[in-house]
Amino acid sequence: MMDSSKKRVKILYISQYFPPEIGATQARAFEIARYLVKQGHKVTVITEFPNHPSGILPKKYRFKFFQKELMEGIIVWRSWVFATPNKTFITRLAFYLSFMLSSILVGLFTGSRFDIVYATSPPFFVGVSGYILSRLKNARFVFEVRDIWPESAIVLGELSNPRLIRWAEKLERFYYSKAEKIIVVTRGILNTLLRRGEPPEKLLLIENGSNLKIYANRGQAKKIELNLQNKFVVGYFGIFGLAQGMEQLCDLVNNMKNLPDVHFLFVGDGPKKKMVLDIKHRKQLTNLTILDEIPREEIAEYISACDVTLVPLKKRKLFTSALPSKMFDNMACERPVILSVDGEARKLLEKAGAGIFVEPENTTQMMQAILTLKSNPHLCREMGKNGRAFVEKNYSREKLASKLEKELICGIT
Repeated sequence: MMDSSKKRVKILYISQYFPPEIGATQARAFEIARYLVKQGHKVTVITEFPNHPSGILPKKYRFKFFQKELMEGIIVWRSWVFATPNKTFITRLAFYLSFMLSSILVGLFTGSRFDIVYATSPPFFVGVSGYILSRLKNARFVFEVRDIWPESAIVLGELSNPRLIRWAEKLERFYYSKAEKIIVVTRGILNTLLRRGEPPEKLLLIENGSNLKIYANRGQAKKIELNLQNKFVVGYFGIFGLAQGMEQLCDLVNNMKNLPDVHFLFVGDGPKKKMVLDIKHRKQLTNLTILDEIPREEIAEYISACDVTLVPLKKRKLFTSALPSKMFDNMACERPVILSVDGEARKLLEKAGAGIFVEPENTTQMMQAILTLKSNPHLCREMGKNGRAFVEKNYSREKLASKLEKELICGIT
């Protein structure tokens, strides 16, 4: 319920990714913006024309520079971006820089004054848009860090040029110095910035979570529809990306293809999708079903069709501070999680009693965890219920957005 005594603010929210695109970044931005609108704040979002991760623009957005829309009370300005299915270092750089430039120009077209400019990164250059528009609009600059960049790009091999690395690190420090508040999504990122000397009072932890109205146990109807009712279904939902170790997941499927009652369901898109499809065809993985991205309003039906879910990342020290949002969505659907992410995510999963941790990139341990849960339906149900209860108590999107409003929006106005 809206508090009539509360001061209303005008917020410019810059997020390169936003619905109808599907993903953790998009969901987080939309849920926060929608909550703030419900509380009486005016929220304007600047985002790209939908294309991620396919790199293909829908016909209705082609040959346009910008378009204004309204989504559940959120004013959404979509701007031109250089999009292509061909993902190379140069095309990715053009993709990010084109949005940086177009978002600044579109920000000028809005003609509005704002109290806060909120920029969420990565992509890295969104911070440039946020800072410039905050100065032009005479607004406070808030910078959200969902991933430590350029460090993560270096670890994944996406950035290796020493000169570019030095330049990116200088830009990173510039963002931190100019932001009035720095929002972080994990305690690992928080601790990293504290070690780098950022003032504690400047940092605010707003973790990822799940929309409990969308993500819930929807029963087994979709499992029957997919003709998997007699299978123990292992699901992976999310981006087919560089960090997720899709090669290891394919090895896992291949290692278990002689078990006729175990079936894998992979749902999503991304740069490694073609590789996964090629491996499925080449190795004749009939125990694997691959589906395109599912609208977020329907995805819970597919998660609920699974008996267990996988949340993997590659074995990198950087990822010990990661807290994948898909983990919360799977838990909210009462499905046990087999997690191959050490560090912060592991501690949370074990505290919740909502799944099994396995060593990252260890397909043997992952297979053993699947067989353990397959042989113990009671344990599956118990872990599923534990996960739902834990998310309800600690990681509701609405509660986290409320925390942001209370500690940031109201705190700096």
